[in-house]
Amino acid sequence: MINETHRGLTRRQFLARGAAGAAALPCLIPASALGRDGAVAPSERIVMGGIGMGGRGAYDLSVLLGMPDVQWVAVCDVLKRQRQAAKNLVDNKMGNRDCAAYSDMRQFLAERTDVDAVLIATGDRWHALASVLAMRAGKDVYCEKPACLTMAQGQMVAETARRYARVYQTGAQRLSEPHHVFAIEMARSGRLGPIHTAYADCRWRDGLRHDWLPAEAEPSKDELDWDIWLGPCPWRPYNSGYVNGGGWYHFYDFATDVAMWGAHTVAQALAGLDMSGVQSIEFEFAGPDQTMMTRLSNGVKLVLYRVPGSVWEKCEYWHGACGERFDGPEGWVAAADGYSETDVSSPALLREYRKVLADYTARTQRPLNHVRDFIECIRSRRLTVAHHDVMAQSMNICLAADICEQLKRNMTFDLRKAEFVGDAEANRLRSRAMRAPYLF
Repeated sequence: MINETHRGLTRRQFLARGAAGAAALPCLIPASALGRDGAVAPSERIVMGGIGMGGRGAYDLSVLLGMPDVQWVAVCDVLKRQRQAAKNLVDNKMGNRDCAAYSDMRQFLAERTDVDAVLIATGDRWHALASVLAMRAGKDVYCEKPACLTMAQGQMVAETARRYARVYQTGAQRLSEPHHVFAIEMARSGRLGPIHTAYADCRWRDGLRHDWLPAEAEPSKDELDWDIWLGPCPWRPYNSGYVNGGGWYHFYDFATDVAMWGAHTVAQALAGLDMSGVQSIEFEFAGPDQTMMTRLSNGVKLVLYRVPGSVWEKCEYWHGACGERFDGPEGWVAAADGYSETDVSSPALLREYRKVLADYTARTQRPLNHVRDFIECIRSRRLTVAHHDVMAQSMNICLAADICEQLKRNMTFDLRKAEFVGDAEANRLRSRAMRAPYLF
């Protein structure tokens, strides 16, 4: 029954009076919404989404979900099983079902104007194009390695980051790991004397395939949109062998050779060297699957090392994978994955281990955490440790080594002009055709 005091009121008047009464009641706001009790207020959180949520993308997502100042709102993956798994991971962490899931990154980037930054961990064929599209859409970008398939793609990523003033970090995470940082700083600071030789793990992969797998029936577009999966690469019929288990990794149209591993390690080697006056690098072709010797124009040798038989334990310069090493007149240092401490030529070089790392963090104001460096640079708007120019320079060297392998001859690459000296055939290989409509 309606109370007498409400007779004669319209519905709108009744609701208005109810709202006014409610406004007078105390309002209970969770402490987390105000940034209390250790929580980060919503207005201070970095809003993120991800593109490419399988494999490495799932790992990166788990790391970012552990950061209280990151709010994850959307995932995008052309594979239904991967986008659903990523959505479930986010929803379980957040305690709700709010994470949006997209199959097409173009729709995701167009609709999610609330997203500040994106993780890109697609297959390699999409890295550069996805980065460019995201930065054009106003997003900061953390992109897994290798960041591009060609020099032209890497240059476009760097130019876009500069033009749109976006924060960009390539996933060369060892630039932020303590044992690698120590090795780099020992070389950079002069503690080893002038460096005469640097080494980077660039494991060759016995070449890449140029054939096609036989056609199979395509799955539904909801399960996998094959055209989007191919993206800018040449068209070929669907075969599950490309998609499952990372089978695309072995085909030239989807991947790189030297750059696949060099994208992990060449940036580490360059970080310990003074590259300010280096104009060019000479590549010496040594034959298939062989260590490649190169020489920077300042006289430093950069050894792109291939572990014999791909057995990491037999490496003569480090143990483990993804290593770098620096040799100088005062000794050598080396680091790779799984180290408990950096390898050194003399135990005396480790005496200042803590001081070297402390000096690095004080000088750079960077955390020894690669993803954390990206998040903090989003706030400060300064360059990340593995920013777009770091990526482009290291990838140019890796891709130049790929081209040297393809053409089977010595060549010189001008690092400042990003072109081979007097070699038109090599220069044509600095780019690949991109399939419409997946273009920059």
